[in-house]
Amino acid sequence: MSGSTVETLFALTPLDEDTFTVTAPSIGRERLFGGQVAGQSLRAACLTVGAERPAHSLHAYFIRPGVPDEPVLFQVARVRDGRTFSTRHVTAAQGGKPIFELIASFHDPEPGRDWSPPAPPGVPPPDELEPMGLPSLFRHPHGFDIRLVAPPRPDGFPITHPFWVRFEEPLGDDPGLHAALIAYVSDMAVVSSIIAPGSRGRLGTAVSLDHAMWFHRPARADRWLLYSVDPVTNSGARGLGLGTMRTEDGVLVASIAQEALLRPA
Repeated sequence: MSGSTVETLFALTPLDEDTFTVTAPSIGRERLFGGQVAGQSLRAACLTVGAERPAHSLHAYFIRPGVPDEPVLFQVARVRDGRTFSTRHVTAAQGGKPIFELIASFHDPEPGRDWSPPAPPGVPPPDELEPMGLPSLFRHPHGFDIRLVAPPRPDGFPITHPFWVRFEEPLGDDPGLHAALIAYVSDMAVVSSIIAPGSRGRLGTAVSLDHAMWFHRPARADRWLLYSVDPVTNSGARGLGLGTMRTEDGVLVASIAQEALLRPA
C-alpha cells in the first residue's frame, strides 16, 4: 500500500504465531470503526492460514466500543484444520476485555458449478459518476475512491447505498489483505441503510450488533466493487439488513448481513 493511514490498519505486529497487536489512529473518531476491527480480526485469522486456503465466510459480534489510539490485541484460536476447511476464532481485546469476537472459515478452492444471479439493471458504471467529495463526517483513512449511485438526503448520512468503492493504490496479490480490506468496507454506511424506509425522528443509538460475510469468489479491493445494502425488517429496537458486493462486470463476489441496534432518541 501507499503511505496512507490504511497501511497502518492491517500492519499487525505478531507477538507469537497466534497473537497479534496493532494501534490504529483515531482519524477523529470517538470509538473504533466496526469495519476496522472486523477487517483486522480477519487479517489476524488469515495470517494463521496459508494463502492457498482463502476465507469464505465470517460471523462476528460487536461486544464493546473500541477506544482509538490504544493497542488492540488479537488472539487467534486454531479451532480446526481439515483436509479442505480451516476454522479460526479471533478475540479482539483492549484493556484485557473483549471488544469483538469473530469466527472465520477457510476453504481450499474446488471445482464445481459457477452460477451468479444477474446484476440489477440501470446502475451506471463508476466511470460515469463523479468522485465523492468526502465530508469531514466521513472519518476513514485516505485512499478510498467512492462513487455514489444516488445522492444522499440533505438530512441523512453522507453515503447512501448502493455505491461504487475501490482502494486507489495497488494492493499487491495477498488474498488475505484484500479480504480484510473488503471486510472493512462492508461496514460502511450499513446501519443507516438498515433503518426502515420513511422512518421519522432522530435515533439516540444506532450501532452494529453483529455482522456476517460470505466471500463467494476472489475479489480485489483495489478494483471497483458495487456495494448495496437494503433493509429487511425493523422490530423493537433492532433492524436487519442484507447486502451484496459485485464487480464491475456484475459478478457477485460477496454477501453481507448485519443487525443493528436502533434506539429512538
